[in-house]
Amino acid sequence: MPMLAATRVFTGTELLEQATVHVSDGLVIDVTPGFAPGAEVLDGTLAPGLVDIQVNGGGGVLFNDSPTVETLRTITAAHAQFGVTGLMATLISDESAKINSAINAVEQGVRGGMPGLIGLHLEGPWLSEPRRGVHPQHFLRSLNAEDMDTLTRDRSFRLMVTLSPEQASPADVKVLTAAGVIVSIGHTGAEHGDVEALLMAGATGFTHLFNAMPPLEGRKPGPVGVALANTHTWAGLILDGIHVHPLSARAAFAAKTARKLMLVSDAMSTVGSPSASMTLFGQHIEVRDGALRTPSGTLAGAHLDLSQAARNAVSMLGASIEDALRMASLTPAEFLRIDGQCGRIAAGARGDLILVGPDLDVRKVWLGGAVVR
Repeated sequence: MPMLAATRVFTGTELLEQATVHVSDGLVIDVTPGFAPGAEVLDGTLAPGLVDIQVNGGGGVLFNDSPTVETLRTITAAHAQFGVTGLMATLISDESAKINSAINAVEQGVRGGMPGLIGLHLEGPWLSEPRRGVHPQHFLRSLNAEDMDTLTRDRSFRLMVTLSPEQASPADVKVLTAAGVIVSIGHTGAEHGDVEALLMAGATGFTHLFNAMPPLEGRKPGPVGVALANTHTWAGLILDGIHVHPLSARAAFAAKTARKLMLVSDAMSTVGSPSASMTLFGQHIEVRDGALRTPSGTLAGAHLDLSQAARNAVSMLGASIEDALRMASLTPAEFLRIDGQCGRIAAGARGDLILVGPDLDVRKVWLGGAVVR
């Protein structure tokens, strides 16, 4: 039975000085004060493994290019090196056949016990055309009966969808959430009343807050205003200092707090890869000044890993180390309703752990109690 004794242990909710985490059969059994005899002593902060709800790719591969179990294995392994022990493989707007392939691949991966894979995030194609970003226009559409049948089938994994009020109704959202689908609002220019109607119907999140949304105005709060004012919903944030200005990010942090603001990577294939370029739907995308952009300058996902986002939370938001770690672990786990399994160090949770230094540099990673880095 692995015993990991660290100078500090962050459980997801509190910081303990000198404690030992006991792991057996892949699960945390107990957390006890002090250094238990025979334990491996670790210098640093032992924390829950990071949880990323928006991962398009990594390790040189993109999920949209090849939605297979092999691709998922490459992506999860690439992000595990950055401390991500649970991720939602993300498919951006694509054809129906590609969506079905993604669902089948994630189903196989989860049923096969693939380490680090939580489920599937379908970011579209039910998005507003004027707010589509790099999502191909010809794939965008309103939610239809065939889509509803696909999304509400029995499955063994967490399913999250990003949609807009322009393309889905409150009645649609009610059906989806009744089937256990986690609904997030994004890529929308909808009026605040239409956004609130989807929240009333069961939507609980906002995808990459500020991005692909109109700016907040005094007399036009829009989706950003609704997200900041609503204390019961979660919001994802791409914190690379490029997608969102640090001052706007601090405003979101003040409004949502670490309990409802989630750090996300929106990572593309270049993360965890030596390549600084990629192809997306036939367009050449390359890293320029830390951002992935099309030739016209449009942002195309992010060249960001979640551990860097956590470090940025400290430097850009003034967040404590505990809040930065929480926004990258427990908070997204609560949004996905899997916080009994991951996002915290507590009896019964998975032994998915990271050891970080004082600057949140990832020094060691465990998946199910087994060292992977």
